[in-house]
Amino acid sequence: MSLNLNATFVGSSGDFTASQLYAGLNVDFSQLNWFERQWMAWYIWIGNPLIATGIASFILHETVYFGRCIPWIIIDAIPYFRKWKLQPSKVPTPEEQWECTKGVLFSHFTVEGPAIFLFHPVAESFGMSTWQVPFPSWQAMIPQLAFFFIFEDMFHYFSHQLLHTPLLYKHIHKLHHKYSAPFGLAAEYAHPLEVMILGTGTIFGPLLYCWFRPNLHIVTVYIWITLRLFQAIDAHSGYDFPWSLQHIVPFWSGAEHHDFHHMAFVNNFSTSFRWWDRLLGTDKKYLAYRERMRAATKGLDAAKRKAVEEKMVAEEEEAGFAAEKEVERQAEGKKNQ
Repeated sequence: MSLNLNATFVGSSGDFTASQLYAGLNVDFSQLNWFERQWMAWYIWIGNPLIATGIASFILHETVYFGRCIPWIIIDAIPYFRKWKLQPSKVPTPEEQWECTKGVLFSHFTVEGPAIFLFHPVAESFGMSTWQVPFPSWQAMIPQLAFFFIFEDMFHYFSHQLLHTPLLYKHIHKLHHKYSAPFGLAAEYAHPLEVMILGTGTIFGPLLYCWFRPNLHIVTVYIWITLRLFQAIDAHSGYDFPWSLQHIVPFWSGAEHHDFHHMAFVNNFSTSFRWWDRLLGTDKKYLAYRERMRAATKGLDAAKRKAVEEKMVAEEEEAGFAAEKEVERQAEGKKNQ
């Protein structure tokens, strides 16, 4: 893709050439790196910043989401990895994965797609840079990414708890809990309203930051979206490897933390970090379960350990089904009042 500075650029204030648009940046284009030159070429080639941002954002989302899911699909198909699977007796079938994929694609095209295309004008109204070059430095991006992670984790924690209230659970969040043993593809398998509610935490962090500090570039947001998708998919993977991030960063939640939520229905409402659950006591059942598991399997050989683990998982899952039924019963009671 080559640069054509005579191309017509369509913007909110009328048509102008790309040379006029980028000349206003007062940038030495000879100093731009390869990625920045390709960024310019993309916007010039498309000719409309709204459409250029929308297409790039949607392609990024789909590529990262399904690209990250593919390794987990492969891992699920290889028995060798079962030793690290948190619920080893529950491996998703190809039929379940295909059904999940169809649901995720429906959500992507009907809910997330339109929101992604609306993001450009909203972002610019908040002061975010989109087509501009050069890109910000890593020193500028790292604090911004840290803020996005912290804000989203807080937003998700309280929103997720709200989705577990009887009426919202029965009519919205129940779909996401279809799989008591989650797998990567199921990260965004959810009711459209849930996608909108929880997705707000991902997008509103950058917009809020821009409201106070209009020095954010959408490239930083793209990095954030990529990291957030990796986090969500890995948390739903169902695997706890010795090299998983939660063993390196103690306050990182990861699959081992979130898998308990799907299995037991209760506790562990956060996404990236463990601190809200720890601070507000919504991990007590999880911590007690992990302690019982450690005590029950201590000193056992592999075969006996596996049998004990499967028994305890089954017991916890049964308790989870009972807790879910109780929430649905409460929803029916409120509906009939």
